[in-house]
Amino acid sequence: MSPLKIKKGATSHSAYDLRPTFSDKEERHTLAVLVENEPGVLSRVIGLFAGRGYNIDSLTVAEVDHLGHRSRITIVTTGTPQTIVQIKAQLGRFVDVHKVNDLTVEGPSVERELALFKVSGTGNDRIEAIRLADIFRASVVDSTLESFVFEITGTPEKIDAFAELMRPLGLTEIARTGIAALSRGAVA
Repeated sequence: MSPLKIKKGATSHSAYDLRPTFSDKEERHTLAVLVENEPGVLSRVIGLFAGRGYNIDSLTVAEVDHLGHRSRITIVTTGTPQTIVQIKAQLGRFVDVHKVNDLTVEGPSVERELALFKVSGTGNDRIEAIRLADIFRASVVDSTLESFVFEITGTPEKIDAFAELMRPLGLTEIARTGIAALSRGAVA
């Protein structure tokens, strides 16, 4: 008996749809995870990512309910759709996790990041750095004769663009908070 020669995909001769249901294209997702504010919870969440080889592009954590002892972890990660589904399912199984929201899928959201930039320079480079900071609405939070420290808030793309313009002017150091995000509109 010869083996079946079935082509991938649905045909008029098959009752089954053999097409893959997920794409292999990597997507960026922002996950908001509400957890118990207890020692070890963040470690377990990060361990999930590390143990399965998933990458975290951005991670922010803060207590959001002091009386209820709850914290919100905002994670930005990249993966295929099936990887994102696995991450959400595995996070949801943790006892300390109350809710997992995928802000990328659930609708429009607002994402912001804060960054500090130290720019060292003299002469025209200093003047140009101040001019660009004004255009980007960055604030000078520290100034010496040799350097400035700028504070900027905005989308990750805005922060990246500001960094690229500051590099030739003497950018020496960057500190970024990571992304904080909320869904837009009514409470979900």
